[in-house]
Amino acid sequence: MTKAVALFLALLMTAVPLAGCTGDDTVDDDDTTGDDTELNAANERIIELEAQAEVDQARIVELEEMCCTLEEMAVQYQYGYNEGYEDGGDSWYEGWEQGYIDGLGDVTRVSTLDTIIARGSMKCGVKESQYGMGYLDAGTGVRSGLDISYCRAIAAAIGLNPDTDVEYIPASGSDRFDKLASGTIDVLIRTTTWTTSRDADLNADFAGMNFFDGQGILVREDAFPATSSGNSASALYGANICVGIGTTTEGNMVDWFSSRGIMFTSVPVADAAEATAKFIDGSCDAFTGDMSAMVAKKWQLDGDGSMNGVEIWIAQELLSKEPLAAVTRDYDSEWNEIVSWVWWGMVTAEEMGVTAANAADMAASACGGNDPSMCRLLTENLGLGTTDNPLAGDWMQAVLGAAGNYGEAYDDAFCDGTYDGVSGSAAMTGCLISRVGTLNALVSEGGIQYAPPMR
Repeated sequence: MTKAVALFLALLMTAVPLAGCTGDDTVDDDDTTGDDTELNAANERIIELEAQAEVDQARIVELEEMCCTLEEMAVQYQYGYNEGYEDGGDSWYEGWEQGYIDGLGDVTRVSTLDTIIARGSMKCGVKESQYGMGYLDAGTGVRSGLDISYCRAIAAAIGLNPDTDVEYIPASGSDRFDKLASGTIDVLIRTTTWTTSRDADLNADFAGMNFFDGQGILVREDAFPATSSGNSASALYGANICVGIGTTTEGNMVDWFSSRGIMFTSVPVADAAEATAKFIDGSCDAFTGDMSAMVAKKWQLDGDGSMNGVEIWIAQELLSKEPLAAVTRDYDSEWNEIVSWVWWGMVTAEEMGVTAANAADMAASACGGNDPSMCRLLTENLGLGTTDNPLAGDWMQAVLGAAGNYGEAYDDAFCDGTYDGVSGSAAMTGCLISRVGTLNALVSEGGIQYAPPMR
């Protein structure tokens, strides 16, 4: 029996006695006493049922607001209601209540953090072809780059072993968001640009921005000589340009060249490996992507002799803004907060002069002295985590032990790895991409890398 049918029958049953209330107006007082009592009881029952109907409607509205899968909850709700109703008495309401509780339990979201902890490992979606960001050395099997350090830092923050408990899953430009939405990966850290449409339309919630990039173009000298081109992309009229499918670089390239009336041919490629092969064999006159990727690619091709003597150059323009960020799934706030604050913690640590080597000593000194800000950074969880899996108080010390502060991670990715973590960008040496004078410098050095207050 449905709730609607049950309510109708109840109203019908209580309305039957009202049929006797429409008799002769001339009956005496003694005759009307019983009728009045019966009428009052019926009216009270109607009022009771109407009040219950209002309560039920409020419950339905509450369910619709709280649950994205109301159909699933309705099955539990109706089953509980019917079972309780058939028992008789007031147990129909108890059945309704249990169905409501069961329905909520079926659709309650589980934080990715809790899933990772239960699994005992974290799945990080990464790139494998870009030196400095996400690179896999085929000969040694060693991964390196700023994105890799970020993955390691997150794993350490949540109590995993960054050396053994991180599963790196290759994510291409075309499948990365599908892998994130499907749960194939827990977090995407793969030179991914934060854009409006990605934020609004995809099952994606962006987190810490670990690199501020821009789009560049790598050009073959034999197709477009650098000198006669003025080292400018504006001279690439009629060029065949390799561009990754499913990347923001596709749209940026069209916008930039079209707005200047420059004809070109787009050559879509699945990944950097295909683009590199086409660039080497001359199918593409140029190759476009993040400037950091173009610098890394030029370094690679200049060193391995694969260009067979053909010179290559990078155009002077930046075609776009490319803030590269980590990404989690939508509506996974506790996990997204951890991913974000791990990065900001690394930035804050460099600002405060805390490194992988001195973190423990700095914690003892700060908490035993008069530096509450540093003490908080190194010894408090600051509310991060879930009820079942809050971060440990020393989570930031674990982060520093796994990846260093921001400066140390940058130096490991782009420079020679000898930076002391405190002396500033100018002290980094042997850099493929210097941090001096760029947006990626700390705000104290004129860049835009800085963290919100950690308190």
